Amino acid sequence: MANIGRQPCDEGVIRSGKPATPCSKASGPWVLAATILGSSMAFIDGTVVNVALPALQSNLNATVVDVQWVVESYALFLAALLLVGGSLGDHFGRRLVFIIGVGLFALSSVWCGLAPNINQLIIARAVQGVGGALLVPGSLAIISASFDEERRGQAIGTWSGFTAITTAFGPVLGGWLIEHVSWRAVFFLNVPLAVVVIVISFWHVPESRAARKKAGLDWQGAALATAGLGGVVYGLIESSRLGFTHRAVLFALICGCLLLAVFLIVEARKRNAMLPLTLFRSRNFSGANLLTLFLYTALSAVFFFLPLNLIQVQGYSATAAGAATLPFILIMFSLSRWSGGLIKRYGARLPLVVGPMIASLGFLLFTLPETGGSYWKTFFPAVAVLGLGMAVSVAPLTTTVMGSVAQERAGVASGINNAVSRTAGLLAIAALGIVMLHAFNSRLDQRLSALDIAPEARELLDAQRFKLAGAEIPDNLKSQTQSELKQAIALSFVHGFRILMLIAAALALLSALAAWLMIEGKRAPRSLAEQSFPA
Repeated sequence: MANIGRQPCDEGVIRSGKPATPCSKASGPWVLAATILGSSMAFIDGTVVNVALPALQSNLNATVVDVQWVVESYALFLAALLLVGGSLGDHFGRRLVFIIGVGLFALSSVWCGLAPNINQLIIARAVQGVGGALLVPGSLAIISASFDEERRGQAIGTWSGFTAITTAFGPVLGGWLIEHVSWRAVFFLNVPLAVVVIVISFWHVPESRAARKKAGLDWQGAALATAGLGGVVYGLIESSRLGFTHRAVLFALICGCLLLAVFLIVEARKRNAMLPLTLFRSRNFSGANLLTLFLYTALSAVFFFLPLNLIQVQGYSATAAGAATLPFILIMFSLSRWSGGLIKRYGARLPLVVGPMIASLGFLLFTLPETGGSYWKTFFPAVAVLGLGMAVSVAPLTTTVMGSVAQERAGVASGINNAVSRTAGLLAIAALGIVMLHAFNSRLDQRLSALDIAPEARELLDAQRFKLAGAEIPDNLKSQTQSELKQAIALSFVHGFRILMLIAAALALLSALAAWLMIEGKRAPRSLAEQSFPA
């Protein structure tokens, strides 16, 4: 098996131009083990870090802007370099780039776990994003190259099922580690997984690469996308602290928008563009990606601010907060096969309209809980309905994206849709964070005006506003005043959270509208008069 793993799958293509022979069946389980564990590292990390945000605030004295950057620095490089990561694998070997990505992800995870302050953690998370951009596209590419057409569908299904399970239970395990060990243990969790993945990959995973190399890698496009998105995200996040009129904020926003415009112009003219704009000539492809942008912007807002609500306002433990979203993933997992057949039965448009509408109802249900109450009566209905809406949407969405382009461009189409969903999350946290902070501050001002607080205590509290519900109440106040302030802060956060969920519901409805206007419905069978028969 070791020898099999070291031979390129498409060695015959490279040397003779003949079609590649399928890799040995004996290597199949090893390929799945490596790709599942490798992907799980990135997927678990993306969900667990959100549960760790309250602990980061208290342990590293971080503001909400700081924890936004903890999430955004990772998402920025992942979103901007995702397509380049896939191209690197095609050029230099998918296994090689996958292993480099896993190694870089593990080393940066160690850096995250050892970070002495919030600034180093943000930088380490950015490096993690680069590692994720190398390993995430590589996992599915390795599966596609390692299995023949007959076994590929089953292999991808196995990969999807197991990564969904690990993603579901990751926040629970992460929450337990945060609660009983430290938030740092969440990052060290990646290290043993990475070691296992690298060992399996070296000895049992076949190497593969594209038979025909493109003209070159689109480094110019990658640089423009990273700088453009970075400028916009910096401007949006720092506007909460500096204000929109600050020179640095204005400069970042203007330069970011200009760079993104240049990026689109360059991509339209390049032969080897990482973002082939010609794909967007398909209404189905454009509609599916517009739907993705709206829906995943809404979803990202929930998964960023919900753990803060549960832990800092509702008083959940980190373990309980991690478990709170389990129904969402389990519903999606259990209904994925059923929802995959909806297109065949109803066409693409209907499920992609109905699914986001159900998700919109789930977002609206998040506006009902105040403070306290049983999880099953407060947040569970919203989590379950949102899970149902996403379950109806995701499989038809993926099928629509893959089916709207020529087969040889399906991989690029999937990569673009993945990048759009990551970019949606990137922009959501930056833009909706402004809304949250403004809503929190305005409601807190109203509540503080009704309380008798000494000016000195008011100044100390004002300095804590950027921590939102994690604000620390001065110790020198009376116990009754402390209790009133704690309640005022909690209800102010709930007010802001409700506004975000209303915006999320509106975005979900916009995604349903995009599907209705742009995506084709089920085609009626042709009549006998319309059918053509061979002569």
